[in-house]
Amino acid sequence: MTTIQNTLNALVRDAQEGSSSALEDVVAGIQDLIHHLAMRILVNPADAQDATQEILILVLTQLPTFRGESAFTTWVYRVATNYLLTSRKGIDRKLSFEVFGADLEAGLVSDLSPDMGDLVMLNELRIFCTMAMLLCLDIHHRIAYVLGDILELEQNEASIILGITSANFRKRLSRARADIVAFTTQACGLVNTGAKCTCSRRLPAATAHGCVTPGKPVYTTPDAPAYDEILAATKAAVGELKVLKLQKATGYYTCPKNLGARIAQIVRANT
Repeated sequence: MTTIQNTLNALVRDAQEGSSSALEDVVAGIQDLIHHLAMRILVNPADAQDATQEILILVLTQLPTFRGESAFTTWVYRVATNYLLTSRKGIDRKLSFEVFGADLEAGLVSDLSPDMGDLVMLNELRIFCTMAMLLCLDIHHRIAYVLGDILELEQNEASIILGITSANFRKRLSRARADIVAFTTQACGLVNTGAKCTCSRRLPAATAHGCVTPGKPVYTTPDAPAYDEILAATKAAVGELKVLKLQKATGYYTCPKNLGARIAQIVRANT
């Protein structure tokens, strides 16, 4: 991480001095970081890609104000979270645990014994459901949870990113974690074998509603753990670790496009 930070810092200095190639390299160095954050906050891939582009433009237009008082990635996260906290995309993407729980139980079929082909879609559903669950948190608690438990940022860095005290960040994270743990423990068959909803029972309805599409996984990245691997991992875990394993086992959402040259051109045209 230190090497990456040093490289980014050097590129930022060159970009601030007018280097076009450095500006493009800065975008290339942070676009995956921003896109992964946007996906975990917004869930919808199209919204996440739009947000990534808009955040990158904000980062580059505000780049002259970066003074190195924090790590560059910390500053980038702050620009990104400020955008997500105030944009309609972040605020409007909100469910409730009651509505989500009722939806999960709607249309459940009797238990199925999936073959290996079905495991791909079961994993897609597992990841989609895991991510969508965070939409039941309001945007402030959702971002705190993603920064603290998904990205595992230190509380001091996370509080700087959000512009709040460390104590307030701990409170937000604790509340968000408690809500996610309570709901998952009650509703998810991967965590609680007594829960009504299991991925195999839910898959037909999820497919019919367009949440997942056979043969076209959207949420399953190449580095995402396989379904049977997660099933074994949750069985072996205890307490809140079951929930954390599910939330962290989504893979890393790299930016689907290299936006460097395009974004740098947009910024140069408007400055």
